[in-house]
Order: sequence, then structure tokens, then C-alpha cells
Amino acid sequence: MRVSMTLTMKTMELKLQRAGRKHSRLYLFCNFMALMIISAYSALMCSRTVQTVFPSGGDSRKQMYAIFVMTLTGCIVFTIYAAGLFFRHKSAQLGILMALGASRKRLLPGLFREVLLLSGVSAAAGAAAGLPFVWILWSLFRLVLVDSSEMKLVLDFRCLFISAAFFLLVVGFACITAWRYLKRTNIMEVIREEHTNEPVKELGRWCGPVGLLLIFAGGAMGYFAPYVWQILFSAYAPSWTSILYVPMLAGLYMTMLYTVVYGWGRNKKNPYKNIISRGMMKFQAKQTVNNLLVITLLIAGGCFAMFYLPASGTSTMLSYRSYPYDYFYQYRADQKVPEEDEIKELAEKYGLTTKDWAGCDYISLAIGGYVNVEEEGNRYHVEYLPVCEEAQILSEDAYSALTGESVDVEPGTYFCVTNRDESNIYANKSAQDLTNMVTKKGISTSFAGYLHYDLLAEMIGYYVIDKEDYRILEEGLTDQWRGRIMQFNVEGEDSYSFAKEFYGRFLASFDESCEYADFYNRVEKITAEEAGEIYWMDTELGKDFMISYDEADSMNFQLRWRYQPKFRILLINDYLCRMGVLYMMFLFIFIVCLTTSLVVCYTRCQTIALNNRYVFDDLKKLGASPGFLEKEIRSQCGNVFRVPSLVGMGIMYVLFAMILYANDGRITFYEMIALIICLVLVFIICGVVAGVYRVTVKSIKKQLDIG
Repeated sequence: MRVSMTLTMKTMELKLQRAGRKHSRLYLFCNFMALMIISAYSALMCSRTVQTVFPSGGDSRKQMYAIFVMTLTGCIVFTIYAAGLFFRHKSAQLGILMALGASRKRLLPGLFREVLLLSGVSAAAGAAAGLPFVWILWSLFRLVLVDSSEMKLVLDFRCLFISAAFFLLVVGFACITAWRYLKRTNIMEVIREEHTNEPVKELGRWCGPVGLLLIFAGGAMGYFAPYVWQILFSAYAPSWTSILYVPMLAGLYMTMLYTVVYGWGRNKKNPYKNIISRGMMKFQAKQTVNNLLVITLLIAGGCFAMFYLPASGTSTMLSYRSYPYDYFYQYRADQKVPEEDEIKELAEKYGLTTKDWAGCDYISLAIGGYVNVEEEGNRYHVEYLPVCEEAQILSEDAYSALTGESVDVEPGTYFCVTNRDESNIYANKSAQDLTNMVTKKGISTSFAGYLHYDLLAEMIGYYVIDKEDYRILEEGLTDQWRGRIMQFNVEGEDSYSFAKEFYGRFLASFDESCEYADFYNRVEKITAEEAGEIYWMDTELGKDFMISYDEADSMNFQLRWRYQPKFRILLINDYLCRMGVLYMMFLFIFIVCLTTSLVVCYTRCQTIALNNRYVFDDLKKLGASPGFLEKEIRSQCGNVFRVPSLVGMGIMYVLFAMILYANDGRITFYEMIALIICLVLVFIICGVVAGVYRVTVKSIKKQLDIG
């Protein structure tokens, strides 16, 4: 008799498991996706290709690791919500078995076997799919953008240790959750898990509009507070000003609370419209509000990652393509760089012909300017220094020879050279002095306006002065303070190999005296030494900002070397190679955030609808039409999908607009193009969200048997 009973219980347990297989599909999918994403990301992060691009100890590598932590967090949330829904569906099965006399001790082995099988198989499959997934994505990336030997993905299989650790985390979490869930002693509590009421305090209909206002007001106050503080108090903003972001979080909560309790789009003529769907959401309001907050933050994080791509890359790529010359380089007069004849001979080796050669001489002087002089605490005062920073000075004739643009500069004045949209923030408009750092002789000067030449818009400013003033100031200068600028074009299609070899020869011609970054200020160094002080770049603090010829292939060197040339084909290809890795990282975080948010949306809608199955059954008995029931489902799902998505995307779009505006107090042409691209991405994301929304509605209709 005991054997018969045992077999019957096992049979029933197996039948219930088979009947609930459809509820395990989401759990299997989430585990698979989480492991695949983590495995792919860790493979990308640990690859020798990425490690070469991101130097050890650099900010780029730290950013990469930070993004990985965000991805890991997103995947954990990903699996937690899927597990929660899975065990909600298991509650009915466990309740039936416990009601028939099965003890926790009897049910635990079977539950463990099921959980281990589902978690282990799905996680193992995801981990195995990670490496092929990242290889396919990387290959597509190379095919679409740039295919070069530097972009070849070289994997380091030590990344499998990270995948294994996350695999054990997923399986261990599933087992612990199953044990804690079964540990409950109250059978009825287990059975009625799906029908638990979670009331929330209602604030009134005013909380919705006020919440939206607080979101944008809090974001604006938190973002602009440091700038306002500096203007008002002539001091750097203290860290506590970040508290001004708190109204934003309060606004998010109020907005989601309004969504759950009242819903948007209220019809005054029919106040009872969608009252059933709102009632179902209010039944589990606390958990629903928390879910909507999580969804909003995930959507916002995904949009931040996706918006970063056009915001950072659009202006750079367009500026490269708009350069008037294919090759532009400069060098100090005491450096023996390749001559024009050598360059032409090298070009012929690659079947190229050079043309449109142009060049000019320049001198390096000290230019005056206003600086922030720090005081005790965070306070500072603004002070004008006649000898402030290094500047590259061209005569009006030299500028005309270089650009072909005729310019007449009045004596005692200067023009700042900037880009076409005048967004170069390093252009000094306040100078009153120009000084020869060898003879210490100088002249008084004043700002006369802007000249536009993108190739000279750099961190160290370029300025054009009267030719007679130039003659006076250059007297006595050594070759260390003199330089030359050269530029030329090539006929037909350019050669990456030629540009690479030319760059190698150009770099090899410089000695150690030119091994410094573009923000290394020789004028400030001399001033500090004359005052008996040590220039900060020569201290331990400055070592973190130094560059080295030994790391010439690193992103840091290519972005920061003072004499880094501008070869259009190298700039475009190397930019894609350098930034491509970072873009892949942000693409991953976007996929994780968006996928996780959609899963949470799906599970929340499923939970609300299925936990209220009896409501739909009663409505059917009362004669409610399928169209009416579908309308209520769409109303409930619409609030879950629509509001967090619009709020999250809206926050990020406004934030990026503020960031671009804060750069120089306006939106430039390139920045406007970036915002338009971001807006297009918003519509694409909306399309994806709408597609998952329709799938969710269809799934709920099928489970509730609504035709």
C-alpha cells in the first residue's frame, strides 16, 4: 500500500510538472539570455583586442569594468523576476501536493531536481552560446564599419571563469529560492500566493502632474546646481548639492503611483472607464509601483547607453570627413621629420600621388588669461595673469598661405582660430598680453574676432596676429619654441597602409623632449620653476596624465599626444577601432537594460492578469464580451508598458540635450544632428516596446481563454 501511494504521488508530481512546462519557458529563456550576455561580455572584456585598446589603469578600462558591473546587475534582476513568476506558478502545484498530504521533506528533492534541471540546462546552454554570439556580433561590426587587422578579435579563454561563477550564482540562487519558498508552513498561504493584496497609500489625483513636474525640476536643479553655485559664490559646488536630484526620485514614485491608482487618459464623461483594469492593478499596488520604478530606471539606463553612441560619435565623424585636407601634421623646428620628397616617394610605393601641398611656420608664445586661483575650502577667485598658457601664433601671411583665406589683422589685436560652429571652448578671448618666453619681451593685445579652420581647433589654442607684431615677438626664439605646419591631399582613393607607415616614420622622428600630452603647459612649467615650485605635471599626480611612446597604439596616446597628426583615413579607421569596442560595450548594456525591462513588464502584466483570473471568469459569467475583456487587458498592459517607457526615454533625451547645451551654452549643428538621431532611436525603441506589448496581450488572452 505504501509503495502504491508513493508511486501515485510521484506520478501526480510528474503530471503537474508536465502541465506547468509552459510556465517555465520564460524562466528558461531568462537564464539562457543572462548567461549568454554575461559570457559574451566577459569574452569581449577579457580579449586581448580590448585589453590593447584600453590601457591598464586608464579611465577607459575603469569605465569598461563599471559597465560590466551594471550589466551583471541587470542580468541578476533579469533572473530574479523570472524566478519570481516561475515560483508563483508553482504555488498551485505545491499547494495541491501539500493538501494531499505530501510533506516538505517529500517535495523538496523533486523540487530541487526540477529547479536544477531547468536552471542548469538553460544556464549551460547560455554560457555555451556566449562565445559564438560575441564572435558573430564582432564580425558583423567589422563588416559594417571597418575591417582591419587591428580589429581582429583575439579571445582569452580565462573569461570562462567569469561565466562559470555566474552559472553557479544562478543555480545557487534558484535552489535557495526554492528551499525558502517551500519552507513556509502555511499551506493556504502558499496556495493563495497569487491572490495576496498589497495596498498602497493614495495621495490624490494631484500626484501625477506634480510627479512629472518634480522629475524634470529635480533633474534640472541637480544638473545645473554646480554651475549656479560657482556663479553665485565663486566656489566649487560641494558634494551635498547632489541631494537636489532627490525630487526627481520622488517625482518618479508619484508618477508611477498615479499610473497604478488612477491611470492616465481619464475620461470625465465616463469616469468608470477602465475601472476594472485599474482595480486589478491597485489590488497589488505596492509591488506594481516598485516594478514600474525598476522598469523606468532600466529604460533610462538603456537609453543612456544607446544615446551615447550618436552623441559622442556624430560630431567627431562628421568633423573628420569635413576636413579640407587628407593629411595634416605639425612639428617643432628642432625635430627632423620626413621631408616632402620622402613623403612623395613613400606615396608612390603605394600607388598614390600627392597634391595641394601647403604649409606655414608658427611660433609658441605665452598668452595672458583669467584663471581660478583656489583659496581655503572650495572657494576661489578669478585673477588675470599676463603669462598664463602656451599658445600657437601664426602671422596673417602664414594663415593665408595655409588656408588660402586672405585676412588682415590690425596691430595690437589677435584672432582666435576655431571650428566652423565656434564650439572650441579653449579659444582665449580675454588675453591682453603676448610674451616671448625666451627673451621675456611682449606686447599688449586684444581680441578681434574668430577665424574658422577646423584643423587648427585644438586644446592648445591657435591665434593669428599682425605680421609686424609677429616679427617683433619671434626675435630671439629658439627652435624649441618654433614649429611648422604641413598639409596635403592625395589623388583618388587613399591608402590606409600608406598612412600607417607614414605615421610610423613621423612618430619615430621625434625625440623624448616632445613626449608630452597636449595639456602639458610649458609656460606654466617655466612660471612654476621661476617661483621655486614644482609644476604639477612633474609630480606624482601628473604621472597619471603622462603619455609614452611605448604606448603609441593606445587610445590615450593617440588622443592626447601634443603632435598627433591628423590623417583622415587613420582618424576615421582608428576612431572606429578605438571607439568600436566602447560602442559594443554600450550596445551590450542597452540590450541588457531593454531586455530586462521588457521581461519585467511582461511578468508584471502576467502576474496582474493571472492573479485576477477569477475576475475575468466572473465577467464572462455576467456576459462580458471578448472585446470588452480584451480592452481591459490592453488598458492594464498599456499602463505598465507605456508610462515607464515614455518617462525613462523622456528623462534621458532631455538629459542629453542639457549636456550638449551645457558644453558651450548652445546646440551646434553637429549636436542637433545627434539629437535628431537620438529621436529616431526613441521611435525605434518605441516600436520594440509596442511589439512586446502586443505579444503580452496576446499571451494573456490565450491563458485566460479570451477569444
